[in-house]
Amino acid sequence: MSESDVKEGKSNINLIEECDNFPYCQRDLDTYMQYVSTYYHFRVPSCPRTLGYVLPSVAEVFRNLPDWEVDDFSTPRTLTLIFGDDAVFRSAAVARTVQAMRETGHFQVLEGWRDELYPVYDSDGSILFSLERSASPLFGIITYGVHMTAFTKSNSSYGLKIWVPRRAKNKQTYPGMLDNSVAGGIASGENIFESLVRECAEEASLPESVVRESARPGGTVTYFYLRDARAGGETGLMQPECQYVYDLELPEDVTPKPGDEEVQEFYLWTVEEVQEALRKGEFKPNCALVILDFFVRHGIITSANEKHYIQLVSRLHRHLEFPTP
Repeated sequence: MSESDVKEGKSNINLIEECDNFPYCQRDLDTYMQYVSTYYHFRVPSCPRTLGYVLPSVAEVFRNLPDWEVDDFSTPRTLTLIFGDDAVFRSAAVARTVQAMRETGHFQVLEGWRDELYPVYDSDGSILFSLERSASPLFGIITYGVHMTAFTKSNSSYGLKIWVPRRAKNKQTYPGMLDNSVAGGIASGENIFESLVRECAEEASLPESVVRESARPGGTVTYFYLRDARAGGETGLMQPECQYVYDLELPEDVTPKPGDEEVQEFYLWTVEEVQEALRKGEFKPNCALVILDFFVRHGIITSANEKHYIQLVSRLHRHLEFPTP
């Protein structure tokens, strides 16, 4: 889909900019520095690097709390978890704090409490601590997930059709929007591929044997998202993410079916139908990026039909400035 083909709606670059919408220092250093200097840098004493960016309104809630230190005079300003010498103690301190904030109703984002733990990594790739999934945007840390595109071979112009689910209308985040065939977060300590197998069963009722035999890794998609109202809870929270992407060619006799209450229904669409839904902005923002990455890897988007091809490909793989495994 080239820009010349877009008579209405969003171009491929529009879709990327909607999700990867935190400023780039290489493109606009002044704006980037203005953003970064506004936030508090989330740190722990044992790690020399910033772990995430925190809004001033969020950092203020941590002031004078046990286990935490808010420094308004350092450059940059910092929010530091000062309790704990290992992952167990740090995790316990974070859990105490966010549970108390949940009980007192400090943040709307905690209303989506998941009872799932996400990891935060040290510079050497080890886990510094784990925290409740719904609290991760408050700290601006990198989160990790698996996204899979399931497809079948067809006689359409691109030779395949894609399974596209619609999110349940009662979901707290992005209700009723289109999603990737299977998508979910990777819990702290969970193996990436085992996370995919679990999500395939939970969300799409796909046989474990089919997933283990036929799912193929396609790399990662990375971006830095500033949350809007569709994400649920407070807006403007930072959400840098890394998605491990997989492809799965399904045989004709295997059909994804909703396995939980998170998916409303599945559609089997041609590439042209998926592109039309992208133009209309029907996909959850990060899922649109995963679809674009699939199109690049399968030769559907090329330098011949996308004039911003280099920019598009590079922005699907953003360098994230925080520690990663």
